Amino acid sequence: MLDKIYSPQSIEVEQYGRWEKAGAFACDIDSDAQPYVIMMPPANVTGTLHIGHALTYTLQDILCRYKRMQGRDVLWQPGTDHAGIATQMVVERQLAKEDLDRKTMGRDAFLERTWTWKETSGGEIMRQLRRLGASADWPRERFTMDEGLSRAVRKAFVDLYKEKLIYRDKRLVNWDPKLQTAISDLEVEQRDEKGHLWYIRYPIVGEKNKFITIATTRPETLLGDTAIAVNPTDERYKNLVGKKALLPLVGREIPIVADEYSDPEKGSGAVKITPAHDFNDFEVGKRHQLEQINIFDEMAALNENAPQKYQHLDRFQARTQILKDLEEQEFLVKTEKIAHAVPYGERTGTIIEPRLTDQWFMDTRGLADTAVKAVKDGKTKFVPQNFTQIYFQWLENIQPWCISRQLWWGHRIPIWYGPDGTTFSAMDEDQALAEAKKHYGKETPLTQDEDVLDTWFSSGLYAFSTLGWPDETKELGRYYPTSVLITGHDILFFWVARMMMMGLHFMKEVPFHTVYIHSLVLDEHGKKMSKSKGNTMDPLHLCDKYGADALRFTLTALAVKGRDIKLSEKRVEGYRNFTTKIWNVARYLQMNECTRVENFAPHRCRLTVNQWIVHEIGQLTAHVSDALEDYKFNDAAHHIYQFTWHSFCDWYIEFTKPILTGSNKEEIEETRATLAWSFSQLLHLAHPIMPFITEELWEKFSGGDILLITSPWPSFGQESEFKDAKAEIDWIIQFISEIRTLRAETNIPFKTKLTLHVQEPTSRVRTYITLNEDLIKHLGSVETIDFETIETKGALQLVVPEASILIPMADVLDIEQERSRLNREIEKLDGEIVRFSKKLDDQNFVARAPLEVVEEQKTKRSTALETKDRLASALTKLGQL
Repeated sequence: MLDKIYSPQSIEVEQYGRWEKAGAFACDIDSDAQPYVIMMPPANVTGTLHIGHALTYTLQDILCRYKRMQGRDVLWQPGTDHAGIATQMVVERQLAKEDLDRKTMGRDAFLERTWTWKETSGGEIMRQLRRLGASADWPRERFTMDEGLSRAVRKAFVDLYKEKLIYRDKRLVNWDPKLQTAISDLEVEQRDEKGHLWYIRYPIVGEKNKFITIATTRPETLLGDTAIAVNPTDERYKNLVGKKALLPLVGREIPIVADEYSDPEKGSGAVKITPAHDFNDFEVGKRHQLEQINIFDEMAALNENAPQKYQHLDRFQARTQILKDLEEQEFLVKTEKIAHAVPYGERTGTIIEPRLTDQWFMDTRGLADTAVKAVKDGKTKFVPQNFTQIYFQWLENIQPWCISRQLWWGHRIPIWYGPDGTTFSAMDEDQALAEAKKHYGKETPLTQDEDVLDTWFSSGLYAFSTLGWPDETKELGRYYPTSVLITGHDILFFWVARMMMMGLHFMKEVPFHTVYIHSLVLDEHGKKMSKSKGNTMDPLHLCDKYGADALRFTLTALAVKGRDIKLSEKRVEGYRNFTTKIWNVARYLQMNECTRVENFAPHRCRLTVNQWIVHEIGQLTAHVSDALEDYKFNDAAHHIYQFTWHSFCDWYIEFTKPILTGSNKEEIEETRATLAWSFSQLLHLAHPIMPFITEELWEKFSGGDILLITSPWPSFGQESEFKDAKAEIDWIIQFISEIRTLRAETNIPFKTKLTLHVQEPTSRVRTYITLNEDLIKHLGSVETIDFETIETKGALQLVVPEASILIPMADVLDIEQERSRLNREIEKLDGEIVRFSKKLDDQNFVARAPLEVVEEQKTKRSTALETKDRLASALTKLGQL
């Protein structure tokens, strides 16, 4: 017998061990089955499971379990990412505690220390994913810096370099002064802050007491100005275009140019142009062939290109001094307070500095065009479809990709320099030396580039590098392209688009046929979760408290296409109750000796109620299958929940209780078998979402060693539909539901027995009622049912399909007292509705109150209106008496 209380913790550990021991997660390279492949987004080795991960991996696991049960050869490829910046920061923090520094210990020693950390502490998230129930093919786990993937990275770089798609250039990059490296746009966080706009006047060269005033939020970059831009349509400055201005504090002459970048409506309409320290200015500088003057070093302090007075000052110290000097020399006109976006390094919290440096870039224009065409041709589709346009927009406006990072941890760029600066790109140093010997005509020492590659470079190869590329392996031939990629929209550009470009370039085929973009997980008030706000939810804590199945089902039930998820612990608790419900159903079946019958044939059921549940199972199978095929995860969860709680528990179990306590052995035997069969089918259908409890109960009911995870997905044909049985039982359910609703609306207690007079029934309905009279009486608390025609006076009328029902009220209800009660309730609700409406009509309240408070008032008003309508309906019925 099952334990009285469902305790998920011990069960989850035990069942996961059974799956791994049986090799249930493994793909089969030699299988004849059709492959189904999902690449698990490689988690950072520094990462731990957060609620967004829980959603991503739950949805992937659902599809893998579903397809596995369908008989597909499933490969869910797990992996971890070396996470260059994040990992280096972790190790450097450890070193700082020991008063060590990577630069003093040297590159080799630092990398050795980092590898040690990775082997002992990295990959914690992979262990945590097992806790969530992830059924990945763990023996195939890859690491983006393992031997095979490192070789793939070098091969990709060398090929792209030789195709002249990788090149070195001096361009602006996002520079993190704390990390002292370029970082990607993804790692830049724009924060809205209060700041200042400083108006500074620049003297016009050759014109006494004439100035042009610019407005800037960054006066410290003034020292690197090489022009002033005005809009060509701005009448105020037309006579100044072509002239020169004198740069305050420096004395350098700079041109005044006409460029549409300058907005006449902003600031003074004139802008300073600092090509080496602003991305927009960089483009203006290129259009006008302006000089690029870099005034900051790698730590964002003023360098030798600034006047000596400011050299070595931190940029913000320099700002203070420059503003002071501008004011003293009467160049500072005024200061305005403003709100503006400031770029911060996501990992370090340091303000990012646009900086002109020599970096390695990848020309992605042609690759992007190919990636756009593949989607337009239907080779890859996005779900939801609206992400297609976002994908197009980004790729059609793509810029050269800065792929170099000034770090030590990562894939070192496979470029070697000769003594004269000649570059050699090769798979290893020996190959580079051989090329150098051929070039120079003698053996020549080389120096390898110090930089490493952007983490996204290796991630972009992930769909095929993990399968053995550049070798032509069996895995590559069988499992590429993959089936579907599931990820969040935050890495649509940085990973999805780059995988598309790399896959099409190297494999000549898209890396996946479908990209499902899931929503964000927000807190219960619809706000983004963050540690600083204190509103994060730890998925491991939720698993420990409520069980992994409850968390998985909650996330699935809320995963509506294109809609962000508002998650609260109460929701998880609610679905924990659902797992308890399933557990209790299983106990009920055990107590009533409902055991699985081998080779049970559902289409041979003779009792109408059993035929009905067989039909419902068929419908449920179709609904869940269709929902999963269409990535409507919430619909799949909804159908399972509704069937379990209502069709199975509220109705079928109640319908079958009189049979199980009856004396007809044949009916008892069929009903026990049908109960067991239908419950086992439910376990199959719920397994992808709730793997642990379903596997545990399947083990108890299967009577064998066959795992549910590898059991076939439910399927049976048209002979099991039993449409007539469905029509009959559905009518009976509706009939009983109407009686129960009437009781609730008119305050008639269940213990009070009713008399029903069925008026003008069709022959079909008369048959339904006659065959199911005992059920109606039992579940509706009815004393008698007859088909006599009576006067409507003094009776409530229920209208149901193909009949009307009259229920005499004289002996059941004090009509005047009930009418008075309903009027009081309606009057009370009217007051509440007025109060809620008054608040919601108050624009000050709506504008100032927190969003969640406004939504709460709207919900309360809506509930009050619905309740009033229901009571008014009951009052109308009483008026008929």
